[in-house]
Amino acid sequence: MRSLPIDQLAVGDAAESRKTVSETDVYLFAGISGDFNPVHVDAEYARTTPFGARVAHGPLTLSLCAGLLGTELPGLGTVALSNQIEYLAPVLIGDTITVRVEVAALDPDRNRATMAVTWTNQDGTEVAVGSMVVKPPRRPVSI
Repeated sequence: MRSLPIDQLAVGDAAESRKTVSETDVYLFAGISGDFNPVHVDAEYARTTPFGARVAHGPLTLSLCAGLLGTELPGLGTVALSNQIEYLAPVLIGDTITVRVEVAALDPDRNRATMAVTWTNQDGTEVAVGSMVVKPPRRPVSI
């Protein structure tokens, strides 16, 4: 785990992580969010949709970058302020998603970093793209 104040960040700094989305992940997210849409939790129903299989919730996909932002870049002490995401392809149960966050812009006067984020599946297909504005820690945080 890291904790990088804004003066230790540079445009182009990046970090990645991978996660295979499991059936358990989707059911747990349905329980947390209250979204039990059958396209997420009912395999028989989902086979009848254009997706042909159950898909992960969009916000579940978005949340896969939280660990990177909160523990790696900028890391411990980071506060997420806003996000924008465009979903490009479905994330199916069993997909392995690589999340990449990259520092796109810095505003030291306001202690803000804009992070470009991409989510890519195991086939190299971008499933989502977006950006997040975060407030890095003012000084390194240790635990």
